[in-house]
Amino acid sequence: MRRWLVGGAIVVVLIAAALAVNGFRGRLGWTANPQTPDAIAALIAPAMRWTLPEGEGPHPVALLLSGCDGPRTNLDRLAVELAEAGWASVLVDSHGPRGLDEAQLWRLVCAGQLLNGTERAADIAVTLAGLRDRPEIDSTRVVLIGVSHGGWTTLDYLAMARAGTLPPLLTEWPEEIAADPLAGIRGTVLYYPYCGPASLGASAPLPSELSYRFLLVEGDAIAGERSCLTVAGRLLADKADVAVTLYKGVTHGFDVREKSFLSPLEFDAATTEAAIAATLEFLGPP
Repeated sequence: MRRWLVGGAIVVVLIAAALAVNGFRGRLGWTANPQTPDAIAALIAPAMRWTLPEGEGPHPVALLLSGCDGPRTNLDRLAVELAEAGWASVLVDSHGPRGLDEAQLWRLVCAGQLLNGTERAADIAVTLAGLRDRPEIDSTRVVLIGVSHGGWTTLDYLAMARAGTLPPLLTEWPEEIAADPLAGIRGTVLYYPYCGPASLGASAPLPSELSYRFLLVEGDAIAGERSCLTVAGRLLADKADVAVTLYKGVTHGFDVREKSFLSPLEFDAATTEAAIAATLEFLGPP
């Protein structure tokens, strides 16, 4: 019996270690099946949701990146608010085109076992490249808005773009942005992002010429806000334009109405309104 218990414990430890290492594969560069920019664009472009303000443009644009469970109505609502403020937006669905919205496979994304932030950053690259082909969009005025896992993705993209490191799901940079993967990006709004050990953007240098708006949750039980405060502090030390809001008495995902069964997360209307107002203030007039 003792041997069985010891053997079982070893198996559990090995499985846990394998899962932990897999969660760090983005930072380690252990990603399989890189694709060409055209292949990834063809995969995700049909699922993109564009929202345009009135008028001919060209309009400044926000890229909207969802949490690990895929696009929810929080980003649909934000897209409407952005349009009313004169901003175009494109919701980049990284989940549906890859079948990660089926059978709750998104839970593996949340656990860092599928499509981590470093890998998902490829979707930002091909979307930025595609902006150049849309005359109604001003590709020199771009803001990245990432929610939770989307914030992880955003920070990792910015870190890789600054370093000239290719996102691991890409075989090469899209031609349109190859010379400067940061071209046109003015700043980012990060809703309760993951800034933990598996995040490249949490440890690698970030571009200090951009503006950063962190919308964090005090006592965030899902992503943890302390590491993001460290990131914000590092950016401030680099003379970046940084603002941080720490919302109290709410949970991670406070702006999401849809909740999975037994989820401890709660929607909070007042904080959602405050976060949207902070986002619009950050963006400023079109």
